[in-house]
Amino acid sequence: MSTIAALIVMTAVFIVMVRVFRIVPQRTAFIVERLGKYQATLEAGLHIVVPILDKVSYKHSLKEQALDVPPQQCITKDNIAVEVDGILYVQVVDPKKASYGINDYLYASTQIAQTTMRSIIGKLDLDKTFEERDTINVAIVSAVDKASEPWGVKVTRYEVKNIVPPKSIKDAMEKQMRAEREKRALIAQSEGDKQAKINRAEGDKQEMIERSEGEKQKRINEADGRAQEILRTAAATARGIREIAAALREPGGMEAVNLRVAEQYIQEFGNIAKTGTTLIVPTNLTDVAGLVRTVTGVIKSGESVQQDAPRSSAPRRAPEDRQIPPPLERE
Repeated sequence: MSTIAALIVMTAVFIVMVRVFRIVPQRTAFIVERLGKYQATLEAGLHIVVPILDKVSYKHSLKEQALDVPPQQCITKDNIAVEVDGILYVQVVDPKKASYGINDYLYASTQIAQTTMRSIIGKLDLDKTFEERDTINVAIVSAVDKASEPWGVKVTRYEVKNIVPPKSIKDAMEKQMRAEREKRALIAQSEGDKQAKINRAEGDKQEMIERSEGEKQKRINEADGRAQEILRTAAATARGIREIAAALREPGGMEAVNLRVAEQYIQEFGNIAKTGTTLIVPTNLTDVAGLVRTVTGVIKSGESVQQDAPRSSAPRRAPEDRQIPPPLERE
């Protein structure tokens, strides 16, 4: 009997100790009521509670909590029904208000997030709903946080998870996206063709410029070459004439000229007979000696005139400055 009594006493003492000493975990708050009225908020640590009088009525986690906002149908501004869901992040900042301000702050926060989402989606077109996710998130956070302030709850952020349009709208959007991609491809191809044509035109232009410059330089070089040829030919002719004049003054010079003139006369007359269709035969064809005497007399008379003429004070003209009459054309 004594053993059983001891066990009963120990059990009673343990129960009393459990009800008197309460341990609150970290980032947790207990709401204690005394005789049904708020008494105190117990934070992390060891606390003493009066049995029978005091009671822990609420336990709140002070950690940030993620609430799954269920999918719901929202009508956009252009009358398209889309299914939208999201995640709401809340945190209890005042355990007393969270206990007595509202019955279930998690459910209330979720409902406010859904109604605010429907309101915001109704102000946007379907295309804008995909682009304005950040705007939707900020608007929902602002609305829920303002409504949950009396509940002792702080809304930290909201994230839209999915925006699902109807299948017909999804197919139309895919076609539109495909058309946009094809359009961009055609534009890119046309831009490439345009740039290629511009580059080819620039290349042709540069080629023509270089070719014209080369042709210009070629003509300049040819003209310089012809000018040098003419000058050197004139100089060589002048030297030859001076040499012939000097040779005529030498003994036997006139006889050599007579022989040369006779040879040229016979040769040229023979050429005329070969190439021409009409031949005029002079009456004194056999009088080659008379022709030679005539040419010799002309040469001698020219020399005598040059010797008898007074020397002019004017400078002599260079051979290249003399005007040479154009040759007669022979049919």
